[in-house]
Amino acid sequence: MIPFLKTLAIILLVYYALRFLAKLLMPYLMRFVAKKADKKMQEMFKGFGDAAQTVKEETKVAKKSSKVVGEYVDFEEIE
Repeated sequence: MIPFLKTLAIILLVYYALRFLAKLLMPYLMRFVAKKADKKMQEMFKGFGDAAQTVKEETKVAKKSSKVVGEYVDFEEIE
């Protein structure tokens, strides 16, 4: 009966020790995971800001070029 109680006490002690350590270390672990996710998201979306600027510049160029009218050629129908 004594070895059973000893084993049960060790299991409970390990369980409560792990719970206590988890409560202590969880904020640091969550901060680490959040920083890593933030870094990964910044790397993924790094090019999108540049793409938005490129689109804006292209629309400016398109607006300017639409004002300039080129040579007009009138085609007549041949019967």
